[in-house]
Amino acid sequence: MSETPPSEDSSPDRDADAQRRLVRERYADIAIDDGGTSCCSDTAGSADACCDDSMGTDSERLGYAADDIEAVAKGADLGLGCGNPKAIADLEPGETVLDLGSGAGFDCFLAAREVGEEGQVIGVDMTPEMVGKARENVEKNDATNVEFRLGEIEHLPVADRSVDVVISNCVVNLSPAKAQVFREAFRVLAPGGRLAISDVVLTASLPDAVREDPDSLAACVAGASPIETIERLLDDAGFVDARVAPKDDSAEFISEWDDERDLSEYVVSATIEARKPTSERA
Repeated sequence: MSETPPSEDSSPDRDADAQRRLVRERYADIAIDDGGTSCCSDTAGSADACCDDSMGTDSERLGYAADDIEAVAKGADLGLGCGNPKAIADLEPGETVLDLGSGAGFDCFLAAREVGEEGQVIGVDMTPEMVGKARENVEKNDATNVEFRLGEIEHLPVADRSVDVVISNCVVNLSPAKAQVFREAFRVLAPGGRLAISDVVLTASLPDAVREDPDSLAACVAGASPIETIERLLDDAGFVDARVAPKDDSAEFISEWDDERDLSEYVVSATIEARKPTSERA
């Protein structure tokens, strides 16, 4: 068994600004291309397998129900995640939800259906092209309780103690400052609020060729952290009842992310859950 390495917030070979620039450029291109670099595209080496109808759509394979996919107007689901955060969020009518790295808005629009007209959903994304696309999708989905804000998840444009639930779908791994992301999530959550994230976690040492590859970083691989690191960062931020649960069935789609190697040997999708105490620690 490979030894799981320690993980710092950012690669020692790449500064934080350069890392953010790589990610921003990749997802700007995706927004412009309507998800053209996702699994089901000519640029993906495993497009034939990915798009086989017998295997379901990209989003169905990530854990979304067909009803969810059909409920959101075309253009919001870019097939870019690694799970379904709504499935673990247990959203209630009237709650305020914050989506970190909201992209074109798919998870926000699904959350909006759960919280109803009395609730609110806020999406934050650092890519202007994605925010613009998401705002266009608000009208397409008649989502009057959804708004999108331009900003970094390490510096959220959201007030203290103003949201009930923080969700995210395969975005925290892209951050060069994960500790700051969790501190910000803790700050904006109301006491008793909860974190419900789908992301990738590191299970074995990455080959140098993958770890140092800019494309692997922006493609949700090279920035993954071990479970122990995520748990420590959550605890340091002040969260309680932290639980990181790998999803073994994610190997099926992660193995298709790279033509040259099986990335499921190194990373796996996981659910990340935690809660802000009803009374904060001194």
